[in-house]
Amino acid sequence: MIVETSKAWYLLWVFPFLIIIGLLAVLSFIGFLFALRMYAQYTCGVYREKTNMDGKTVIVTGCTSGIGKETAKELAKRGAKVIMACRSVDAAEKIKDDIINSTKNPKVFVKKLDLSSFSSIRTFAEDIKKTEDKLDVLVHNAGYAETFRKKKSVDDIELTMATNHYGPFLLTHLLIDLLKKSAPSRVVVVASSLYRLASVDLENPNPVDKLPAYLYYASKEANILFTKELARRLEGTGVTANCLHPGLIDTGIWRSVPFPLSWGMFLIIKGFFKTARQGCQTTVMLAVDEKLEKVTGKYFSDCGESTVSSAASDAGRAKKLWEISETVVKLEETDPKI
Repeated sequence: MIVETSKAWYLLWVFPFLIIIGLLAVLSFIGFLFALRMYAQYTCGVYREKTNMDGKTVIVTGCTSGIGKETAKELAKRGAKVIMACRSVDAAEKIKDDIINSTKNPKVFVKKLDLSSFSSIRTFAEDIKKTEDKLDVLVHNAGYAETFRKKKSVDDIELTMATNHYGPFLLTHLLIDLLKKSAPSRVVVVASSLYRLASVDLENPNPVDKLPAYLYYASKEANILFTKELARRLEGTGVTANCLHPGLIDTGIWRSVPFPLSWGMFLIIKGFFKTARQGCQTTVMLAVDEKLEKVTGKYFSDCGESTVSSAASDAGRAKKLWEISETVVKLEETDPKI
C-alpha cells in the first residue's frame, strides 16, 4: 500500500508539472516566432514616397497572388494604368475587380500571358503594340518554382528556366521599341538573393536533367545577369533596367514543397518571411521613384541599393548568357534588337 500510495503521489505531482513545462515550451516557441515576425516587419524596407503615376502605363507579369498582386494594387493606387499579364485570366479578373474596388482606379486590365510559351509571349506582345501607344514600366514579376518534378514547356524547354528567364528575355525584346518610344521608361526584374545557392550553367542552356529546386536558384542568377547586360545595351536610350531581391516572402510559390518538409517550411515561413505587401515595396520603388529615373544596372534589396556576387556581376558571363538566350528563344530577323 505504501508503494502504491507513493506512485499515486508521484503521478499526481509530476505529470501536471511536465504538462505545464510542455505548455510553457510551446508558448515560448510561439512567442519566439511572433518576435521574429515583428522583427521582419519593422526592419524591412518600406517605400514611403507618395509618387503619383497618373498617365503612366505599367505591365506587371504574374499578379494573381503574392507580391505581384500587391505590386499591381500599389501602382493602381498611385493612378497608373495597370496591365495584369497573367497565365490564368479567370483568376486575374477576380483580382482585377478587387484592385479596382479598393483603389477606385478603373484603369486596370487583364491580358493573357504564359511566360513559358514563346507563342503566348509573341501574341501578348503583338496585342500590346496594337493597343498601347506607350509603356512606361515593364515589371517582370512572374516566377515559377518546382521542387522535384521535372517539367518541360510547350517549346521543350525546362519549365523553370523557360518561365523565369527565357520568357522575360523574349518579352523584353518584343516590347523594347515601345519602351524606347516611351522613354524615360523602366524595366524592373524581380530576382532573389537565393541566386547565391546556384549558378547558371552556360554549357547547358536547357538543363532538363537537373532538379527544378536547383534551377529556381539558377534562374534568379540569370535574372541578375540579364538585367546587367540589358542595362549595358540600353545605355543612352532613356530605358533603365534594375533588379531586386524582394526578401523571403510568404506566398503561394512555396506550395510545391512536399510533405513532410512543408511542415517545417510552414513554421519558418510564418516566423521569418515577409508578407506580400512588405515584399512588393522595393519593386514599387524601382517602378515609380523619380530619383531613380537615370539609375540602371543595379541590384536592390529592402528599398536600398545592394551588392551581388562577383559571378553574378561578371560582364563576360552576362554577355554569353544573352547570346545563348537569343538562340534558345529563336529571335527572328524581324524582331526588335537590343
